[in-house]
Amino acid sequence: MSKLAGKVGIVTGASKGIGAAVAKALAAEGAAVVVNYFSSKAGADTVVAAITEAGGNAIAVHGDVSKAAEAQGIVDAAIEGFGRLDILVNNSGVYEFSSLEDITEDQFHKHFNINVLGLLLTIQAAAKHLSAGASIINIGSAASRITLPGTAVYTATKGAVDAITGVLARELGPRNIRVNTVSPGMVVTEGALAGGFIESEKATAIVNQTPLGRLGKPEDIAAVAVFLASDDARWVTGERLLTGGGLR
Repeated sequence: MSKLAGKVGIVTGASKGIGAAVAKALAAEGAAVVVNYFSSKAGADTVVAAITEAGGNAIAVHGDVSKAAEAQGIVDAAIEGFGRLDILVNNSGVYEFSSLEDITEDQFHKHFNINVLGLLLTIQAAAKHLSAGASIINIGSAASRITLPGTAVYTATKGAVDAITGVLARELGPRNIRVNTVSPGMVVTEGALAGGFIESEKATAIVNQTPLGRLGKPEDIAAVAVFLASDDARWVTGERLLTGGGLR
């Protein structure tokens, strides 16, 4: 029997990259999935098509997680479409790197509005509907541990995600709702390729420091998300799972 049969999940920012891989992996294990997107309807539709062609069940739902009403709308779509909610994967996020002297107020607020406020608003909306045994999975980053130069704002948001995970694991634990963070290292995604990060000296340095000797793939992260969403992880909460090939 599939690990997630009968469950319903939301994956935010799921039109490409890690979010798309997580949505497909949840569906492959039997979950019905809300594929959230902000700017790329075509990307979300492609993910939904891949899921349905493989025999799964998914819908695409637009929403800006940094707006309370829209975060609520994403959750409402899951309840209206599938009748329940068991899994929430907070994957929406932005990253722009700059040195200290180049940090701007706009850059700071953009990162915190999406990476931190958006995560909180989506959990707040979902918590009213999550069933006992539900799983919240926050996509963090190994950046909060390895603190690379030039990433102060982004790294600060992911440090906040780590802290929120710990707090909400305690708050929601009495309801048997688990909250964990998956913290990827550098992953080969459309955004990373377009930003020139994959062919950069920084990427080469990261590979050289990674015991398993390569960059991550979206599917590597998706497999860990499936574990945390499933009953196999029923005794796991408040944890930060570094998923970066041993990068420290």
